[in-house]
Amino acid sequence: MGLARIAAWATMFALCACAPASNETTLKLWAFGPEGEAVGKLLTEFERAHPGVRVEVQNMPLTAMHEKLLTAFAGDALPDLCQLGNTWIPEFAVLGALEPLQAYVDQSSIVRRDDYFAGIWDTNVVNGALYGVSWYVDTRLLFYRKDLLAAAGFDHAPRDWDEWRRAMAAIKKNQGADKYAIFLPLNEFEPLLNLAIQQNEPLLLDDGTRGNFESAGFRRALDFYVDAFRENWAPAMSNTQIANVWDEFGKGYFAFYITGPWNIGEFKRRLPARLQDSWNTAPLPGANGPGGGAAGGSSFAIFRASKNKRLAWELVEFLSQVKQQQRFYTLTGDLPARRSAWDFAELETDEFTHAFRAQLELVKPTPKVPEWERIATEMQFAAERIVRGGESTEAALRALDAKVDEEILAKRRTLLARGGQR
Repeated sequence: MGLARIAAWATMFALCACAPASNETTLKLWAFGPEGEAVGKLLTEFERAHPGVRVEVQNMPLTAMHEKLLTAFAGDALPDLCQLGNTWIPEFAVLGALEPLQAYVDQSSIVRRDDYFAGIWDTNVVNGALYGVSWYVDTRLLFYRKDLLAAAGFDHAPRDWDEWRRAMAAIKKNQGADKYAIFLPLNEFEPLLNLAIQQNEPLLLDDGTRGNFESAGFRRALDFYVDAFRENWAPAMSNTQIANVWDEFGKGYFAFYITGPWNIGEFKRRLPARLQDSWNTAPLPGANGPGGGAAGGSSFAIFRASKNKRLAWELVEFLSQVKQQQRFYTLTGDLPARRSAWDFAELETDEFTHAFRAQLELVKPTPKVPEWERIATEMQFAAERIVRGGESTEAALRALDAKVDEEILAKRRTLLARGGQR
């Protein structure tokens, strides 16, 4: 062998020695927001237990995530697994993008259905198939000023709608003309949705192909919602018309606010020290007692096109461990999806989380159709027309059902009639 050839072999050997191992596996995880930033802090232990595996986390803004996923699906460039909002699961299940997970759960000693809140678990079941495992959970309930409620003659948060009406009337009377009892932003559908989902009547009928907004249940919820404006308990405002909800809550501009667990930390940080003992949280009242609300949060989903599905499932199991759920709560404030993870000093000593723990037993999933977010927006538009424009409830609900049936869900009915996927 000539010297030139020996030198060439030596160079190639040196390059190979410096190159990364060919058997290294990169597992791609997409996430969004603070959760995407925090999850990387949990992965060292997983990678140490899986030599040759590297988890690549791509974090992106929530506002860009949905479009990014659809683009990646069209271009066959989806990651192995992803954080999906619970209302996105039906859409990607219909597209055929998600791996069914029940077979994995059946073999798992970590992910056990009976340790998850029933309504949250159900958000990931579409047409009888499981497509996601809850990562963290949320629901919306009452944040309220204890001192303003006490000054109006009430020593506890309202537990049903009648008590809530009396409390709002008393607070408004006590507060005067320039302040209110509750803030219900007219550009948000969530307050009305959470009242409506408490009802026995479903929001959609006929396998999710027709609206049911003229039903007695939705009308009952809408009447309660609209009455808050008609009685002048709530200002007819959007959240863009108020400078800062935390400051206005602190100033006593309103005493009740329907929001989620992410605001626990915000109120702790933003309210002055003198008010930290003057507020609390409570389960959302229902017509005849605690009413529950909509099941929210995010789940892990594995994509059908992944070449590393078994490894992706092992990562789901790792992040679903009680210890990891508790560490994740410490990092983000996101509430654990597993009941057993709530047996944790940081949660037990935080009184503001207790109402969420109670309400999570009562939550229900929103309708599992890809069109749901569009329908919810139309529901909010209808309510706003009644409050701002004086449109009658009958006319608004008739128009809402017609729009849902004739424009939004017509294609869905056609596909089902032809035997297409739900």
